[in-house]
Amino acid sequence: MRKLKKYVPTQFKEKTSVYDKEKADYAVDFIECLTHTKGQWAGKPFELIDWQEQIVRDLFGTIKPNGYRQFNTAYVEIPKKQGKSELAAALALLLTCGDGEERAEVYGCAADRQQASIVFEVAADMVRMCPALNKRVKILASQKRIIFHPTNSFYQVLSAEAYSKHGFNISGVIFDELHTQPNRKLFDVMTKGSGDARTQPLYFLITTAGNDTQSIGYEVHQKAEDIIEGRKTDPTFYPVIYGAKEDEDWTDPEVWKKANPSLDITVAMEKVEAAFESARQNPAEENSFRQLRLNQWVKQAVRWMPMDKWSACDFPVDPERLRGKVCYGGLDLSSTTDLSAFVLVFPPEDEEDKYAVLPHFWMPEDNVALRVSRDHVHYDQWIQSGDLLTTEGNVVHYGYIEKFIEELGTQFNIQEIAFDRWGAIQMSQNLEGMGFTVVPFGQGFKDMSPPTKELMKLVLEEKIAHGGHPVLHWMADNIFIKNDPAGNIKPDKEKSSEKIDGIVATIMALDRAIRNAGKHGSVYEDRGILLL
Repeated sequence: MRKLKKYVPTQFKEKTSVYDKEKADYAVDFIECLTHTKGQWAGKPFELIDWQEQIVRDLFGTIKPNGYRQFNTAYVEIPKKQGKSELAAALALLLTCGDGEERAEVYGCAADRQQASIVFEVAADMVRMCPALNKRVKILASQKRIIFHPTNSFYQVLSAEAYSKHGFNISGVIFDELHTQPNRKLFDVMTKGSGDARTQPLYFLITTAGNDTQSIGYEVHQKAEDIIEGRKTDPTFYPVIYGAKEDEDWTDPEVWKKANPSLDITVAMEKVEAAFESARQNPAEENSFRQLRLNQWVKQAVRWMPMDKWSACDFPVDPERLRGKVCYGGLDLSSTTDLSAFVLVFPPEDEEDKYAVLPHFWMPEDNVALRVSRDHVHYDQWIQSGDLLTTEGNVVHYGYIEKFIEELGTQFNIQEIAFDRWGAIQMSQNLEGMGFTVVPFGQGFKDMSPPTKELMKLVLEEKIAHGGHPVLHWMADNIFIKNDPAGNIKPDKEKSSEKIDGIVATIMALDRAIRNAGKHGSVYEDRGILLL
């Protein structure tokens, strides 16, 4: 098999962490003392494939200043037949027999005991075929348990009812096919606090893509994707996703190669070609091909905004140059402990101009540290840069926001403020008392669909300027869209991976700007509602 030509430490390594080559070499050497157990590779040395070796070196060689591993959780999502079961089995043995942990407790988990036994059986065969381990390890096949005598450590497959049994002292967990978990109970029991007594527990989650976007598997997938894309940070979490993106051509062999890092090693190209041909001739098999061969979550809601197009609208927005100009506001107040958004949209004064977007965001000051720690979102950095404002206390100070908007009214010619009729009744009355014209704005398809489609059109045509505001950029990247049978769309706050309040406020403000454009009639009336 191939060997990793040149190791490049992971981009997720903390600044204070180091790459310890000796520890990484040890982990690689331990695994490569094992042998393959099945098919054409049975009996041959387990030489790690490039992608496998990268993971092993990153996990076991990335070390914090205190000498312990940086990563406690690894999420590896990859298509079928890439060698994931073999890697998981080897890591189970490494954690049980080679990690230097006294009385290590390593557990194999899956949706059911039969699925979890797949990795166990591979590990047991690896022990039987390794003389050094075979004389130190006892295999209790009926109990699905491997015992390493020198440290009194064990690797144990858990039953489906394990979530009801607490008291684990976990040093390692191998979670196979996380996407098939029927609920989050087992996952929470095995990963939330059960390894606190260990210095460097490792939760190794390995799976192919699934089709349930409400599952714990998809939740962890989203976290991994957010970290890879830079939307979140978590120095203890190591994400790896091999697969085709939603906008890539599923019929292109180059896409297959990118999604399958073990292609022509553990699975022949001819096998993938045959599966594709079957899917091409039978549309009912297309989703199966996409999920299993290209690792796509086939039923997931698709992120709506093409972020390269959004970034192309990073035209400067200078508040000083907008002073006194006509604009329209959109107000989206979240819960009292969450983010709130007020966005001003300035319509173009001539055909060469763009719609200018000026957003403002608030968060309770006392909640910042908790939210950064819990959500792994850069709230603290945005506060430092002035892109996110805070209000005193642990709930949003609505009076502060009202005064802020009142001050904006002295700088800009705010014609109307649109607000969610279910979320800002009291504030809307207060703003009205200040002299503003406030307009209730429904959050259903009828009101939201036209301006949502118009926002996309303006982005694609680069007719909008948002100044690259980082909070608004983050929210644009979070948007998921809900459709109705008539082809209407609206932002879906429940499906969206994170907050989208600023985009919702932008859409409401944009609607008012369009409907009052130049006082010469709405663009909706001029050319009708867009169908996207």
